[in-house]
Amino acid sequence: MSDKETEKKRLWWHSRRGMLELDVLLVPFIENVYETLSAEDQARYRKLLTCEDADMFTWFMQKDRPTDPDVAYMVDMILNRVQPK
Repeated sequence: MSDKETEKKRLWWHSRRGMLELDVLLVPFIENVYETLSAEDQARYRKLLTCEDADMFTWFMQKDRPTDPDVAYMVDMILNRVQPK
């Protein structure tokens, strides 16, 4: 298995949060979009995965906004994928 495949598998497991509301957003994103992202956006996604589940839940339910601009950018990208304007 290549390093790239190992990394994607690791990220897939980190994308599984155990909270259905997050899993239905993050797992399809890692499966279908992550590899098409720029290196900078991939780094933003990895940064998002370091956040607490409770914080991510409030961001994805649009009850609050991340203060970190990189994380906010990634939250918006994921939300726009499932809720195009």
